[in-house]
Amino acid sequence: MLDKSPLVLHAAAGAFAFVALVLVASNQHGDWMEFDRYQEYRYLLAIAALAFAYSLAQALRHAFRMRRGVDPVPAASGRLLDFVSDQVVAYLLMSALSAATPITNRMRSAVINRFTDMTAAAISMAFFAFVSLALSAIVSGYKLSKQTYM
Repeated sequence: MLDKSPLVLHAAAGAFAFVALVLVASNQHGDWMEFDRYQEYRYLLAIAALAFAYSLAQALRHAFRMRRGVDPVPAASGRLLDFVSDQVVAYLLMSALSAATPITNRMRSAVINRFTDMTAAAISMAFFAFVSLALSAIVSGYKLSKQTYM
């Protein structure tokens, strides 16, 4: 189970980040309802793109390892890389979420329309990507703690 979980969790994080990326990037409805007018949404877009690229690369790496039986990254440094990078990308996602949520709540208190609905959906998808990466960080932390050095 611990061998397959990184692949599943990174694939899920990649899928959620991709949906968040598409929702934010396509959220242009004219006038004030353009995502690129707000720095919070531009930040969310950038971090969602980063999370998607990272998760895709990690999922491909784990799929290669499972298929060929050889990890392209040496085992000891691969575990450390998984643990650190999962945490960094997860924290970046949480940072983007916490930046985009207040402005979305403010907008939704005034008007609820397609723009605010799509933004709220993108924030939700980015949160699910965060959860997937946080779970992956827990698994990689467990693997790192069980690693023998001799």
